[in-house]
Amino acid sequence: MVKKVVWYVLLFIVIQYVALALVYVGNILINGKDATLGTPQMLLVQGIFAVICVALFLGFRWTPVSVHYWNTRPFSVIFWCIIAAVGTIAPSLWLQSVLDFLPDLAGEELLDFIQHRWGYLVVCILAPLAEEVIFRGAVLRTMLEHWEGSKRWTAITISALLFALAHMNPAQMPHAFLLGLLIGWLYERSRSLIPCVVLHCANNTIAYLMTAAYPAPDITLRDILGGSARAEWMAVGFSIMILIPALYQLSIRLKR
Repeated sequence: MVKKVVWYVLLFIVIQYVALALVYVGNILINGKDATLGTPQMLLVQGIFAVICVALFLGFRWTPVSVHYWNTRPFSVIFWCIIAAVGTIAPSLWLQSVLDFLPDLAGEELLDFIQHRWGYLVVCILAPLAEEVIFRGAVLRTMLEHWEGSKRWTAITISALLFALAHMNPAQMPHAFLLGLLIGWLYERSRSLIPCVVLHCANNTIAYLMTAAYPAPDITLRDILGGSARAEWMAVGFSIMILIPALYQLSIRLKR
């Protein structure tokens, strides 16, 4: 089990560098040896990386998929996954402001991605799909096969930690870890990637829209709310009031 998990995570990292190398060499052949990789090229790297990951993990059945769960018509689950994603956004922004000492190594790059016309496709569709195929469909599934019952939260926690570390950006890691716990719980209950991909795509879409509306890399929730600490706490409380009912609805609608 450990060997499989390590192999999946290492492959996730290696594929990123393979995609980078492919685009880098192609860019040199087209534009000359002094050409640098701009935003379009880096988006292409991320797109190629996502496609290769999904193709490999599905092709070799490291991530088994079927239409069984979709045939159960899980539309209410999909709805509550989106609501849960909405409920996480204010607490996430608050947490980011509390942990503002963590270096943000990808803030400027993410802003460039969002301002590009292909940014949404890569950031909100392809990236979440690839990450769910690997970290829930392969990594977490493998651990759950060995750690059922009382140990299932050990598997969920380890997969969430690996998911956070794989972002390689300290500023993103706390939110990624908490998101990994939530999505891992969804997978453990449903044993399907559909709720996982929906919530992940919704989370990234909300972050995409927030960044597009407030492009300053270091903006906080309090700044967005006009500098009011009271408004900040009210926003966090209101978001939690959205998140808790969503989690409750998901808990009764998802089968173990």
